[in-house]
Amino acid sequence: MTTVREATYQVLRDVGMTTIFGNPGSSELPFLKDMPAGFDYVLGLHERTAAGMGLGYALGRNEPAFVNLHSIASAGNGLSALIDAYYLHAPLVVTTGQQDRRQIMAEPFLVSRAVDVVKPYVKWACEPLRAEDVPAAIARGYQLAMQPPRGPVFISIPMDDWNKPCQPVRARRVSQTVEPNLEALDEVAHAIESSKKLTLIAGSQIEEDGAWNDVIALAERLNADVYAEPIAPRWAFPRTHRLFRGGLLPAQKPLADQLAGYDTVVVLGAPVFLYYAYVPGDPIRPGTKLFQITNSPQDASAALAGASIIGNIATAARYLREHVKKVEREVRPQEAVPEPKDDYPMTTAHLFSTLAKVMPHDAIIAEECPSSKGDLDRYVRLDKPGSFYSVRSGILGFAAPAAVGLQLAHPQRRVICAIGDGSLQYSVQALWSAVQAKAPVIFVVICNGNYSALEGFRKFTQVGKNVPGIDIPGIDATQIARGYGMQARTVDRPEELEPALREALEMKCASLVSVNVQQGGQRTMGMDQSVNPPNYG
Repeated sequence: MTTVREATYQVLRDVGMTTIFGNPGSSELPFLKDMPAGFDYVLGLHERTAAGMGLGYALGRNEPAFVNLHSIASAGNGLSALIDAYYLHAPLVVTTGQQDRRQIMAEPFLVSRAVDVVKPYVKWACEPLRAEDVPAAIARGYQLAMQPPRGPVFISIPMDDWNKPCQPVRARRVSQTVEPNLEALDEVAHAIESSKKLTLIAGSQIEEDGAWNDVIALAERLNADVYAEPIAPRWAFPRTHRLFRGGLLPAQKPLADQLAGYDTVVVLGAPVFLYYAYVPGDPIRPGTKLFQITNSPQDASAALAGASIIGNIATAARYLREHVKKVEREVRPQEAVPEPKDDYPMTTAHLFSTLAKVMPHDAIIAEECPSSKGDLDRYVRLDKPGSFYSVRSGILGFAAPAAVGLQLAHPQRRVICAIGDGSLQYSVQALWSAVQAKAPVIFVVICNGNYSALEGFRKFTQVGKNVPGIDIPGIDATQIARGYGMQARTVDRPEELEPALREALEMKCASLVSVNVQQGGQRTMGMDQSVNPPNYG
């Protein structure tokens, strides 16, 4: 016999979850006291930050991260990170404290109903019926988090459970690959063979399933144009590759217009399709053959058109490559990106053009700058897997803590967090965690003094000018960062930017560069790419 606490720490060792991301409260102290050797605790000053760092760590390692939050605050302050993890297929094992079992029926202070609150956004949520079931619940949660599509699980643990006796629990190996139906793939291969103009859509599940090289090989065998899924949360195809054609637009009519010249469309690892602005139209032009290969039954069931195949993306890409003939055709080169002007006030085009010039080739971008996303996509071209992370849910507060988790997962690569001055405020406590964890993230804050994405959507939807709450004056990100102990500076003029970024890259510690830019509001989640949004309003 052992204790629940000792058995739990052994399970965590066995599955490799030895880094704990947390924000503790009274109900978590019995678990955290006298933490065994070999475990690291990464503190977040807010549940959103703690869970968000765990999310970035899980995405970066492609393995579950262990998160320990406080009581009902886990479902209040931390829920947005759980929603992010759910839509990003990030494997998290989230534990949270609960009041002492002996007084739960009396509705004491800090009693939690978090299990019921989080259920729509986790793969599994439970509060074990017996104290001795806690280690087994965590072992089960680990396996569920890793099953495709991956995602978060949630376990509420009464604070008096930890010192109860229980039997040791052994972690088991469980297969995680779901093979796609080969007959259905044969149908896709036949459609590809008979196609006159084919395109592939690359989605984030390519990285989840380790299919990066397999998809590149398939695209090159077919000489097919490749687009990124709308509002891509990960870049799943090299940005400078001769076959890459940019991102799809997140609205029905403009997206269908982009694909109008193709008779066959194969979506690899993405929804069909993710929309933002409502611009009515067919999901795809009539007569076009559309196939979706996804590891997510939910994405397959939600598709508005085409035939869907559920299974591992790498397996499917290899199978198709082996069953289609090599295609020879002349491929048009990528359109040259214009060199931005050194305007003052500075443009985000200049900012991202300069960043692309100075950053390492293996840099990792954590992005949350909706109003300037189009310029980031246009100028930042990274060709290594695991180079870009953004949020699919649309909830602000993702990038700053995710960047810290990504940096801890990849200590040999440099993480750059491109974030708006408004977005930063939703999880600004991550700056402190970056300093304390010695994670040398470079936070590049796009400072325009308003919610420019909201302003852009206001114009796009033509709702009128009298909308409050768009301007956010008086925020000094540099002073905030310094208050958390971080090296920080403000850049105002174009000629100051490159030296500031190079200085930050030379530092071995976390730093922040706040860049004053022109007020935007013309772009909405990349809707400026290849299309003038008002034409579809």
